[in-house]
Amino acid sequence: MELQQLTKGIRTWQQRPEWFFNREHTDSYEQWYEGRYKRAEVWQKKTIGSLIKKDERIKTLLEFGCGTTRFTRWWHNIGIQATGADLSPFMLGQGRHLFDGNLALADAHYMPFKDKTFDSLAFITTFEYYRDPIQVIREARRVAKHGIVFGMMNRNSPKFIRRRVQQAFGKNPFYVTAHFYTPDSLISKINEALNGENYSIEWTCTGLPKWFPVQQWGMPYGDFFALFVQFK
Repeated sequence: MELQQLTKGIRTWQQRPEWFFNREHTDSYEQWYEGRYKRAEVWQKKTIGSLIKKDERIKTLLEFGCGTTRFTRWWHNIGIQATGADLSPFMLGQGRHLFDGNLALADAHYMPFKDKTFDSLAFITTFEYYRDPIQVIREARRVAKHGIVFGMMNRNSPKFIRRRVQQAFGKNPFYVTAHFYTPDSLISKINEALNGENYSIEWTCTGLPKWFPVQQWGMPYGDFFALFVQFK
């Protein structure tokens, strides 16, 4: 009853319709990863883990845009205690049955957490949807002690063109409002948001064709990239 009251009338965010407020999509979200996206998920986790585990200070993490907690459940596999937050009550309704940790219904532009509550903050395929990325990065810096990790759909990928073509024909509702980044364009936003801070940035790409000789590399090409901002 409580969740029904929260979700009543919710259809838009940032004055625009979003797929994650549509039960038709959120109820089947987990199935995507169990099917054709399973291989991609494995490599996404490898790239993210390879970066964040270099900082031994990180023991706790807040994942914003946690959705059904697909990645939130995974963090403990690499020794990190995770909390999830998301704006979509439909996604969190799914996650509540799959994840036994803490979850919060919240907007990343206004994070309801005290300064430096977590060692790190993570955005996994969700940062693409924020209308004010500078404000979100600054909020993440306020809440995180040691770093911010991003898992991003890469603009430097043939799949970017395919998604936009699908969208033009009304076949792909998931990326209509998404802004795709490259490593360089995301770094530019980070530098603008964190001007005056002392930090380093490292990134790596994956999402390459099966036949390609490597599946993770330091070139800015591939369907997915992981980027870690480490605070000094």
